[in-house]
Amino acid sequence: MIRQPAVAGNFYSRDAAQLKSDIEGFVIKDCKKKAVLGIVSPHAGYMYSGRVAGHLYSWIKVPDTVVILAPNHTGYGVPYSIWPDGLWRTPLGDVKVDEEVVNELVHVCNLVEKDQEAHLYEHAAEVQIPFIQYFNPHCKIVVMVISSRNITDLKNIGKSLSSVLLKLRPSTLVVASSDMTHHESQASANRKDKIAIDEVLALNEDNLYRKVREMNITMCGVYPTIAMLVCSKERGAMMSELVRYETSGDITGDYDQVVGYAGIMVR
Repeated sequence: MIRQPAVAGNFYSRDAAQLKSDIEGFVIKDCKKKAVLGIVSPHAGYMYSGRVAGHLYSWIKVPDTVVILAPNHTGYGVPYSIWPDGLWRTPLGDVKVDEEVVNELVHVCNLVEKDQEAHLYEHAAEVQIPFIQYFNPHCKIVVMVISSRNITDLKNIGKSLSSVLLKLRPSTLVVASSDMTHHESQASANRKDKIAIDEVLALNEDNLYRKVREMNITMCGVYPTIAMLVCSKERGAMMSELVRYETSGDITGDYDQVVGYAGIMVR
């Protein structure tokens, strides 16, 4: 089974040479790379968030398995939808699904269901993959789309994922795909995003959940981020670091209606 690209030619170039060139324009050369357990990475079009994502991926060692936790923008599929098997295709080539991890996670956690529908038109996981391919062409992936807001379930997902990774793939990177505040002024986005980012840096998923809801912070990947934080702490995470923060206004010059982008690593 091959998951065909849904947003190539829109969020990023469908031409392999151009896509590689674009990524090379975003990354930092000669970084001292770090082994990390989790990251928060943006998922807008590369024109807007590519620099934040590129800088983030430049600093980390991309291992041979990467789990991508993405929000559900389309409304399709089940609450915890995991792509079952086969390949994900991008202009840079095909990436294999780590089916052993998929099967073990479905076995140990009855919340997670094999499903394709939630993934077919969802961009949030797809835009991470070319960066992963660029830094590790041999990497396998596990992709889950999350639509549930139930924090108890999100914590259970994080703990279950941790147990599977500790058993099968201890060096795995878990990516929480998320943009930050949407369509507010630069000043408002900066203020709200700092509140959310500070809770990620504190590794406090409960406060992140509460403050995003209470302060109407439109961080679309907050639920994947909660699962990633729980998973990372179960695997021994002790600290978190903001690599880069920008808004779309920093690219376009329009600061009236911006979207925020944060690159954060957890280790």
